[in-house]
Amino acid sequence: MKKTLGAVALIGASALVLAGCAGGSDNGGSSSDEGAEIRVWLVGTDTPQDARDYLKKTFEDENPGSTLVIEEQQWTGLVDKLTTSLSSNDSPDIVEMGNTQAPAFTSSGALLSLADIEGDLGGDDLLPGFVEAGSWDGTLYAAPYYSGARVVFYNTAMYEQAGVAVPTTLDEYVSNGVTLAGALPGVSGVYFPGKDWYNALPFIWENGGEIAVQDGDEWDAQLSSDESLAGLAQVQELMTKASLAPKDGDETEGWVPFRTEQSATYSAPSWAYWSIVADEDKQPTAVADTTGYYALPGMDGGAAQVFAGGSNVGIAAKSKNPDLAKTALEIMLSDEYQTILAENGLVPALVSLGDKVAAATPELATVIAEAAANAKLTPASPNWADVEAQGIMQDLFVNIANGGDIKELATAADEQIESILNG
Repeated sequence: MKKTLGAVALIGASALVLAGCAGGSDNGGSSSDEGAEIRVWLVGTDTPQDARDYLKKTFEDENPGSTLVIEEQQWTGLVDKLTTSLSSNDSPDIVEMGNTQAPAFTSSGALLSLADIEGDLGGDDLLPGFVEAGSWDGTLYAAPYYSGARVVFYNTAMYEQAGVAVPTTLDEYVSNGVTLAGALPGVSGVYFPGKDWYNALPFIWENGGEIAVQDGDEWDAQLSSDESLAGLAQVQELMTKASLAPKDGDETEGWVPFRTEQSATYSAPSWAYWSIVADEDKQPTAVADTTGYYALPGMDGGAAQVFAGGSNVGIAAKSKNPDLAKTALEIMLSDEYQTILAENGLVPALVSLGDKVAAATPELATVIAEAAANAKLTPASPNWADVEAQGIMQDLFVNIANGGDIKELATAADEQIESILNG
């Protein structure tokens, strides 16, 4: 399927289902004061500049004398930084966090209850799965911010040169990657850096494995099961035979080698589209006309189960200006702001705006919806954020990328995960 600019009708991607338990504080800080400064933490570069500009201008126009400052954070080390900052007396006012990280903060009292403004934020129009992830004991503490589904981008010219077609099974996806790497010297058949555990999860799930399952009150880690090991073996084959990505690299800015024709295949959230086909000055890149896309295939065909990415956003319980922070959060969940996100390829937090996603063509929207329908999340434990913070998954796959014994590595990772989830 060829990518061209245009509007997208997105159906179903905004109904991602995720299980989660999430709790927090009902008490804010002192009342808002005129002339206050609101600090907003946004993570990474996913929030487009147009949205940032809109948020700042709208907030400052509506609240004369007050200012809004956006402070960009990095995903790496975010859990630790949030844990420290939200408990300090110099806490930011509004914070973004990954949807899998939200339960750790909603359950700890670190965030302000949003119950009094939930209707103003969108109410029943909010992505239901992300509402669940951002709630604790029936109260919303971290509102949905945006969502997305991972799709596979590929260089149509490189596939043709190597004589491979769009794969219909996961085995074909792996073998294609190896074939592409062999046929195209200096090019990754599949760009797969060692720390990219998000793209590794579908191989575990499609082979019938799991990260961990809950048995009563206990969590049983499953990475060393026969099913999971089969998936990890596929990941190792791609990382060692099809990818030239750094063995200790992460998934950030993976579009760079793809758009500079150093990679034939790249799996990423749908919003990576604009970074692939346009540069920082919004000019077409070399691969703008040779970029296609498909849903990662499952073991037996159809779409694979992929990781459901996205973020929640909440107000710090220690915000010194909770009323102004609520005003800013309402802007972030407004139709206007969320439409900007949608037009930049992110699935908006408001279900009613799902058809405004303008990532590329209607065909890409179909791929997004197909991937989203099979999306999964990490174990629904408030302690899962600690697994991420300690880099257990990242370390596992770096060692796998370096050719380590997958059974030994998976067994060690299982012990670490169980210790944390059951701690």
